[in-house]
Amino acid sequence: MINEQIVEQFKQNLAQVNQRISAAADRSGRTADDVQLVAVSKYVDAAMTDLLIQAGAVVLGENRPQALDEKFQTINQPGVQWHLIGQLQRNKVKKVVPQAALIHSVDSIRLINAIDKSATDQGLVAEVLLEANVSGEAAKHGFPPEEVAAALDHANSLSSIKVTGLMCMAGLASDSDDVRSEFARLRELRDQLGSAELVHLSMGMSGDFETAIEEGATLVRVGATLFEGVT
Repeated sequence: MINEQIVEQFKQNLAQVNQRISAAADRSGRTADDVQLVAVSKYVDAAMTDLLIQAGAVVLGENRPQALDEKFQTINQPGVQWHLIGQLQRNKVKKVVPQAALIHSVDSIRLINAIDKSATDQGLVAEVLLEANVSGEAAKHGFPPEEVAAALDHANSLSSIKVTGLMCMAGLASDSDDVRSEFARLRELRDQLGSAELVHLSMGMSGDFETAIEEGATLVRVGATLFEGVT
C-alpha cells in the first residue's frame, strides 16, 4: 500500500473505533468526550506511526521506553501526546519522564520514588497512574488492590509526581464476565479511595474496550483494531 492508502485506511479504522467508543459511552450514561482513545503504536515503526498521526491519532501509546524515545525524537507532529503504557524499569525513568505526558503502569513504591526523583532533578512534575492487579494473576504486574491506598498516600507525600488515576490489565485467563468484573473492581477501587484527583481509569484494549467504557474507563488502549487492513 502507498502512504496515501495507508492514511485513508487508518482514518476509516479510527472513525469506526471512535463510533464504538461513542456508543459504549452512551450506554454508560456518558459521552465520547469522557473517553480518550490511546492509539497503541507499539506494533509499527516511526514511519508507520507518523501515518497514523496524519490520519488523526493524537494520543499515542508505547509499551517500550526505547521505542517511545525513538519516536519522540523522530516524529515532528504538533499536538501529539505520548503515553507509556508498558512496564517501566527504573533505569529507563530519566528519559521517559520528559517524554511521556502520562505513565500508565506504575507498579511499585521503588518506581514511584525513581520517577519522583527524576522529575525533581529535571524540574518537572510527572503524571502517572497506579497499576492495580485486579485479576490476581501472578503473571500480571501491579499493586495488589489492598496496597493501592498506601501507594497513593506515599506518592501524594512527594513533590514531583502526580497520580491522576488507576490502570489495569484484564486477566489472560478471564472470560467476558470476569473481564467485566475486573474492570468494575478497578472503578470501585478508585471510588473507595475517595480522591478527586483520580479522574482516570485506564482499562480496555482492542478486544474489550467497549466493556471497559461501560464500566467507567476514561482511557482505552487500542492497537490491533486500528491496524486492520494495514499490516
